Amino acid sequence: MSSKITIIGAGNVGATIAYALSLDDIASEIVMIDINKQKVDGEVMDIAQGTCFRDSIAVVAGEYADAAGSDIVIITSGIARKPGQTRIELTQTNVNILKSITPEIVKVAPDALYVIVSNPVDIMTYVFTKISGLPENQIIGSGTLLDSARLRCGLSEHYQVAQKNIHAYVFGEHGDSSFIPWSAANISNVNVDEYHEIMKDSGCDIKPLDKEAMTEYVHKSGGIVIANKGATFYAVSNAVCNLCGILVAATNSITTVSSMMHGEYGIDDVCLSTLTLVGPKGVQGKIPMKLSDEEIAKLQNSANTLKDVISQIDLGR
Repeated sequence: MSSKITIIGAGNVGATIAYALSLDDIASEIVMIDINKQKVDGEVMDIAQGTCFRDSIAVVAGEYADAAGSDIVIITSGIARKPGQTRIELTQTNVNILKSITPEIVKVAPDALYVIVSNPVDIMTYVFTKISGLPENQIIGSGTLLDSARLRCGLSEHYQVAQKNIHAYVFGEHGDSSFIPWSAANISNVNVDEYHEIMKDSGCDIKPLDKEAMTEYVHKSGGIVIANKGATFYAVSNAVCNLCGILVAATNSITTVSSMMHGEYGIDDVCLSTLTLVGPKGVQGKIPMKLSDEEIAKLQNSANTLKDVISQIDLGR
């Protein structure tokens, strides 16, 4: 592949995404941009000095102008929540950062596909969609990609089966109002409940799945990692790299990413994650998976949770 990928933000997540991309064949050129020039220079030098062990790839520290011709732009800029800071305060701060970045990058890379990773990702995806002037198909929030990966990891450990055999998703916001549509969770096309019975009948000692505990595992994983090591960046970086691979592939894939809703499940004018068809032309549409009335109510609650935050921030349009 010969894709050019620009990453805005050289913090833990941005730098780890750049490093992960440098190990893969997705990009032939990686541009890193950050307001902290010294930090981005150090990250680029460290990454570039390890690329002699692979096919040639360019990894450079740049300015916005160097993003021209990018196939993908990944936005990771933002700050972490400080002690005593409300979610609204954090959101407004990161929205303000995004508002300063958006016109600069869109001006030089108007045809790129944009992957929004900055948190709160669903709100940042919504803001970018509203202020960028770009077609909606070019804008993809990382959404519940990470949440779904955490779910599959948890289910893999519970059922003692490879993660690649598990198909299960997290819908809604990337946050505590997300939920798992269990009716669609399966292991090689066998529903997780049925799979447990099959394993029990075959003599395997697997406990029944505590779905509430598994949902809590998904919701609390990020906080546990942060408490133990200070930040999360490996898993989300792998998720974003996987998404980049989808965006440069020859065919579309179905995954959970955040994008604008237009009446699906009775939800409008908010970005959140449901099954979405994504590929080299960006977002191609939603896959209308059948949900129960209870699941639809949970998705609508997640949308309303996001809308409540959006109503309290200044978009400055």
